[in-house]
Amino acid sequence: MNVLSTMPVALTGSAEDSDLALAERHCPLLRLDDREPFRPLAAGYAVYRGEMQSVSSKFTIRPVADCVIEYAIWYDWDIQHLYDLEHVWVHVDAAGRAVKVEASRHGARRTMTRPDGSLPVEGPRPVLYLEPGKHAHWADPGEMRAKAGLLIEGMCGAFVGAQGVHRSNRFSDRGLIAASPFQNRLATLKLKRMRFTPAWQFGCDSDAGEGLALVPWSRLKAWIPGRVSSLVTALPATVPHLAAVFLDCGDTLVDESTEEKIPGTEVVLKAALIPGAGEVVEQLSRSGYRLALVADGPRATFENVLGAYGLWERFEAHVISGDVGELKPSEKMFSAAMTALGLTDAERVRSVMVGNNLERDVLGANRFGMMSVFLSWSTRRSHVPRLRRERPLFTISHIWKLPELLERIELSLPELASCPEVSS
Repeated sequence: MNVLSTMPVALTGSAEDSDLALAERHCPLLRLDDREPFRPLAAGYAVYRGEMQSVSSKFTIRPVADCVIEYAIWYDWDIQHLYDLEHVWVHVDAAGRAVKVEASRHGARRTMTRPDGSLPVEGPRPVLYLEPGKHAHWADPGEMRAKAGLLIEGMCGAFVGAQGVHRSNRFSDRGLIAASPFQNRLATLKLKRMRFTPAWQFGCDSDAGEGLALVPWSRLKAWIPGRVSSLVTALPATVPHLAAVFLDCGDTLVDESTEEKIPGTEVVLKAALIPGAGEVVEQLSRSGYRLALVADGPRATFENVLGAYGLWERFEAHVISGDVGELKPSEKMFSAAMTALGLTDAERVRSVMVGNNLERDVLGANRFGMMSVFLSWSTRRSHVPRLRRERPLFTISHIWKLPELLERIELSLPELASCPEVSS
C-alpha cells in the first residue's frame, strides 16, 4: 500500500505546486543493496531560497545557487533501530541544473562527489548509494565498501538491533514517540532475526514498485509519530518472545549459606545475594521481561531479603508456597503465577522457570509444560536428575548468564502465525 494515502492531506496553491514540481524533477534516485531489508517509503521536501535553519534537520541551509531542495527520507527501520530519517540536499541554479549535492551520513552532512570529482547525477536527479541496512549515502559503491565495508557488515551482523526503538530524535525529544522497555526489547529481537550479509550489489532502487511517496515536509512530519506508534504497537503480535520468566530465590538469587533466621522460626531476616543476582534482576526488569517470584517458604522471608536490595518490587507477581499452601513441584505454584500475570495456558510453552532445585523447580516446570533452566551455581542440592522429568531443558553455571540465554531462547522461538501489516 502506498503510504501517501495514509498521510494527512494538505491544501496546495501555486507556490506549493511549483515547489512540488521542482522536488519531483530533482528527486534522488537511491540505489539499494540487493539484500537490503528496508526500503525508503516517503520523502518530505522543503525548498529554501535563502539561508535559514532546516525544518527537518539540525543543519543550517545555505544555497550556493538559486535554491536548495531538502528531502527528508523516511524508513520504518534501519538495521539497528526502529525509526530512520535520512536527508539529501540538492542545490539548483536558475537554469534548473543541479550544481551541488549533499547527503546525510551517520549524523553528518557530506558533499556527494564521485571519485573523479564529478557530481553523482543522471539528468536532473542525484543518484546515490545507500549503506546496506543503515541507509547513509555515498556517491560511489566502491568507495563505500573500501572505506566503510567492515563497519557496515558489523552493524548488519554482530551489532544488529543495538538501539531497539530510536528514542533520540526530534519527535521523541518532544514526547511524540515513546516505547516501553518491553517494546524496545521486541524491536531489538525483530532486528536480530533480520541480520544479513550485504551483497554489495546495487540492483534495486527507490523507483521500484510504488516508488517513493513525495510530500511536503509538513505532511511527513505530521504522519511520522502515528506511523511509529503503529509499528511499536504491532510488535507483540509479530515478534516471537517469552511470555514470562519465573525465578526461584534460595541459591538462585540469594546465597542460602548466609541466611540469618529469626530465632525459633523459618523466617529469614537477612541474607546476601549471589554475586550478580541483583544486577541480573534489574537488567531483566529494564528489558521488559515479565518476572514472577515462585519460591518456597514464608512470604516474610522474601519480603525481608529481596526488599532489602530493592528487588521485591521488580517482580510483577509473588507466588509463595506459604500463601499457596503447597510447595513446588506442585502445579498450583506455577498455575498461580500464570494467573497472577494474566497468562493463558497456551503461553506456558513460552514461559521459563529458573531455579537451583531439580526436584522442585525443574520437575515442576517440566510437568507444567514450561521451559526449565537449572542454575548449577550451588552444590547444596543434587545436580543429578533422579527422574526423566528432572532433566532441565537448559543449564547455566551462574545467574549472570541468564540474560544471554533468554535472548537465545527468544531468537529460537518459531515465527508467529499472525503478522498483521502496519497500515497507518
